[in-house]
Amino acid sequence: MHVAETLARSLQRAECQYDLVEHDHSATSLESARKAGVPASRMAKPIILDDRRGHYLMAVVPANRQLDLGKVHKGPWRWQLTSEQSLGGLFRDCERGAVPALGEAYGMGMLIDPALARQADIYLEAGDHESLVHLSIDEFFKLAPNAQLCELSV
Repeated sequence: MHVAETLARSLQRAECQYDLVEHDHSATSLESARKAGVPASRMAKPIILDDRRGHYLMAVVPANRQLDLGKVHKGPWRWQLTSEQSLGGLFRDCERGAVPALGEAYGMGMLIDPALARQADIYLEAGDHESLVHLSIDEFFKLAPNAQLCELSV
């Protein structure tokens, strides 16, 4: 199992209680949930947005839901989906496509869908395609104290 260095430091700094869950190789958050045997509604799926001017934002929704980009309002920026090529530079310690749903640790703002925040506990990618971090929602918010709750999904 591999936990991204940035995520590991954040977990340690916040003194979070968490478990690591191994699963067969997966390509998406929804597939990770299925292969790990966890409810997709408790799997945090990060979507990285940018404003074409160097500002980034992470929207986090349950893996079984889709982001409604029209619901993303934060500041004067017009947000768009970030290109796959840009993600490697933002998440250097993660395998491509295995980004932890923890934007604050990577220097970006976060919006979290209330459907995810209502869960008692959640799972997020650990930085590779075979590991998840499992923690209570209270522990998660210790890692993202500045995140805003916002209806984001359909």
